[in-house]
Amino acid sequence: MTALQADTVSERQGDDDIAAAPAVSPNERVLRIAVPFGMLAALLVVWQGYVTVFNVPHYILPSPIRVAQAMATDWPILLAALLVTLKTTFSALAIALVGGVGLAIVMAQSRWVELALYPYAVTLQVTPIIAIAPLIIIYAPSTQAAVLICAWIVAFFPILSNTTQGLRSTDHNLLNLFDLYGAGPWRTLLLLKLPSALPYFLAGLRIAGGLSLIAAVVAEFAAGSSGAGSGLAFRLLESQYRLNIPRLFAALVLLSVTGILIFFATSLLSHLLLRKWHESAVRREN
Repeated sequence: MTALQADTVSERQGDDDIAAAPAVSPNERVLRIAVPFGMLAALLVVWQGYVTVFNVPHYILPSPIRVAQAMATDWPILLAALLVTLKTTFSALAIALVGGVGLAIVMAQSRWVELALYPYAVTLQVTPIIAIAPLIIIYAPSTQAAVLICAWIVAFFPILSNTTQGLRSTDHNLLNLFDLYGAGPWRTLLLLKLPSALPYFLAGLRIAGGLSLIAAVVAEFAAGSSGAGSGLAFRLLESQYRLNIPRLFAALVLLSVTGILIFFATSLLSHLLLRKWHESAVRREN
């Protein structure tokens, strides 16, 4: 057998080993879905049983059935409020993506820009948004603009910080190789630094997605906006003031489900972009 034939046989054996690597069994996949839903079902049964046995008034603790009824009855109102909150959430996230990634690239290319701007980005992050929201409301041209600015401030820093860290974490040996072949700074950025920073950016995106929703709700609380164009925060306050606790729980459930969906959407995007090449998404062969 020649050396070429031996290499070919070895490559085929390697491919067969990869193909034969143990995958996630169907039973394990079912358990990953069944166990969380089973826990949720058990919690709902205990909740319903407690409310029924001890005859708890619905304005103190509504039963899951009452919450579901409120969700169905008030769905048009809750949906309209949710769409307002989602508009703010995704607008703030989009602005944070553009601003965070753009500023991270500029800081990665210029040490002086990083020294000048990064401390102020940290200052915005560590200052509680609920403390500066009243000032933003005063100086913003409208209440909606103030809510958007508050949500943007919270979502901006995770993207900036993670992307900057990713750009700094590029393999030094590869940087030296690009320098050896005479690649300029922008060519190195496009072909090496940005792909290396992608996993860090996606991690920041997952964080910022949830934080933008939280910040939008907090900003709506601080702004106290009401009326037809109000978000879910106003519906929560309205339900509390009117002792319509079933609707309050329904709005909370809607917010929680929305946050979970945003997290799963960003996680799915991360998996699709990294599954073929990055160690965090590639399945181990042994």
